[in-house]
Amino acid sequence: MIWKTESWFNFFGRIAFAEKYLGTGGGSRLFYKLIGLLGIVIGMLLVTGLYDDVLGTATGPLVR
Repeated sequence: MIWKTESWFNFFGRIAFAEKYLGTGGGSRLFYKLIGLLGIVIGMLLVTGLYDDVLGTATGPLVR
């Protein structure tokens, strides 16, 4: 998704809020790259077994 952003852009098209908040011409492409990066990070956390630790640390102050 990060490497072939143009293909995703051609298939799904522009995203209005991404164009508004992330840039004029490349906001949607940047948004697709960010989604891909988020997927990589979540995948690595799941594979290494650190997902529970990170989630627990992030939500620890909110949940007792």
